Amino acid sequence: MFNIGPHIIDSHAVLAPMAGVTDLPFRKLCLRFGAGLAASEMVTSDVRLWNSRKSSLRLAHDDEASPRAVQIAGGDPEMMVQAAQLNVANGAEIIDINMGCPAKKVCKKAAGSALLANETLVAEILSSVVAAVEVPVTLKIRTGTATDCRNGVRIARMAEQAGIQALAVHGRTRACAFRGNAEYDTIAEIVQAVSIPVLANGDIDSAERAQAVLDYTGAQAVMIGRAAQGRPWIFQEINHFLRTGKSLPAPTLGHIEQLLCEHIAALQAFYGEVMGPRIARKHVGWYLKTLPGAEAFRKTFNKLECAKQQHASIQNYFEMLRLNEDKAA
Repeated sequence: MFNIGPHIIDSHAVLAPMAGVTDLPFRKLCLRFGAGLAASEMVTSDVRLWNSRKSSLRLAHDDEASPRAVQIAGGDPEMMVQAAQLNVANGAEIIDINMGCPAKKVCKKAAGSALLANETLVAEILSSVVAAVEVPVTLKIRTGTATDCRNGVRIARMAEQAGIQALAVHGRTRACAFRGNAEYDTIAEIVQAVSIPVLANGDIDSAERAQAVLDYTGAQAVMIGRAAQGRPWIFQEINHFLRTGKSLPAPTLGHIEQLLCEHIAALQAFYGEVMGPRIARKHVGWYLKTLPGAEAFRKTFNKLECAKQQHASIQNYFEMLRLNEDKAA
């Protein structure tokens, strides 16, 4: 479909890196459903902090499909270079630079989307990291710092000149955070301004929306973030719709149950018997948010500390849903 350096990305939908979400089990699941690329959670460029268990799990790539992409964040060019080089030594095949995160704890360190206000520093970071590693370097940005300062086109041109090989653009400014609606005019302008692949991001929550955004912007792919939470099959839906113009049937209750049980088992294996069940809670909430009785179920489920109890609870919940379906029929 398109290339990032030597890597062929065979899908028009990729997974957005999300802190606390796109861990190794979730990335593997989204890749299985057809995501063309799934970058790791954002990792700090301060390698002194990598000794923590949290960072070590974010840096894990066990049995992960190629190309393995790692997103790094920071505001110091030398630290970003070191982080990029160490990640490549650890198996990263693509380095992604975060200049899109609007979180206060990231921006207050002059990282993430805060960097968009300092174009000189942006150019220095990009050129330094590209020169320091032999793998492709990509970039995630927003359309600008504020609605009256959308400098995304300038940043995109700088990125291409620095050697960045693909660019993801979230259709909001730093000031917008996640409020309001994403706008795609700036993304369309960026597509026209550069020759590298551009990935459109923001408010893309269905196959039909993905098609509309691709048509409107001319982007090579869409990047899916929050819409994939509890719905990893969205990549399959998008790929099918783009190929055929037809929508896939919604997954059955049995399919959702099986997938959810597989997912939480993988989380429990990855994080361990204490943290695994705790991490599983938010994913269970996302999977079930549109199903009947989910809110009441979650209140009980979130008190469970044992993996076996969690699995039994989920099976009982879905059995209740099937019985109610049979009664309604």
